[in-house]
Amino acid sequence: MKKKNILISIVGIVLILALTLTGCGQQKTTTDTKEKYPTKPLNMVMAFTAGGSSDIQARIMQKYWNKYVPEQPWVFNYTTGAGGAIGFGAIAKAEPDGYTLGGVNTPHMILQPLGQGAQFSIDDYAYIAQVVTDPQVLAVQKDSQYKTWQEAIDYAKKNPNKLKVGIVGTFTGHHMMLLDLKDKAGIEVTQVVYKGAADQNAALLGKEIDIMIGNVNDVMRSLDNMRILGVASEKRSDFLPDVPTLKETGLDLVSEIRRGFVVPKGTDAEKVKFLRDAFAKIQADPEYLADMKKAGQPLGISSGEDFDKYVHEQQEFNKKLLTKYGLIK
Repeated sequence: MKKKNILISIVGIVLILALTLTGCGQQKTTTDTKEKYPTKPLNMVMAFTAGGSSDIQARIMQKYWNKYVPEQPWVFNYTTGAGGAIGFGAIAKAEPDGYTLGGVNTPHMILQPLGQGAQFSIDDYAYIAQVVTDPQVLAVQKDSQYKTWQEAIDYAKKNPNKLKVGIVGTFTGHHMMLLDLKDKAGIEVTQVVYKGAADQNAALLGKEIDIMIGNVNDVMRSLDNMRILGVASEKRSDFLPDVPTLKETGLDLVSEIRRGFVVPKGTDAEKVKFLRDAFAKIQADPEYLADMKKAGQPLGISSGEDFDKYVHEQQEFNKKLLTKYGLIK
């Protein structure tokens, strides 16, 4: 009996030791298999063509990504068309594994699902960072009769639909600023739509239109032949420091093109945090800031969380404006 009890005790000790060692082994395996991110190159989806403003900014950011995350580069994938909608959709539908990110533009990514049937929504992403704020402006030819925006508005009030206003595209930032201007100033104008900024600039300089809505980035190349009547931003543009904002001169109108980076919704929270932290380091680097200024890229630095909040606020604003003008139901 005594020998039997001793045998049972020995077996019990062996089982306890085996279970303990198994537990330790499992714990070690879990630690060893946790992914060290990133372990391979990241796919950077660009919704606009190579060499454009969005691409130039992303290339500057890539330079500093390589500085702070030298282990894994970006591989650029140009998925263009439909004003960015094809690329934005590709980001939304990508595997949420942390290895696909892409550039997005507002209000494009808001307006395309609202008014053009794009197959994605602003809730399909985790937002990493905002990198650019490109304000819009009201511009006329250098020798225009309009010396201020108020003079142009006064003419439009007295002469409904006579003032010709050029914009690029419909359901675009330009289009939304025009609707907001009409709404706040109480005017009716003739809307003239162009395919791109180059066509629009040429039309203004050729006097096909009286006034145009354009981005700061787009009008810089033609400043010698244009007069900027006001910038639609909260503060003056660093690139146009002598031009007052519309708000400064009595018109409460802010309209900006913002650019940022996102990953597909469902991406692991730790990977999202890694990317947000990396982008924050890049945007705090003085050399990066200098490169952005040299390239004519208007800075607009914001965290992923704040960019997310802004996009959702703008969706509500744009939805109300489009509904008011009967452009969506």
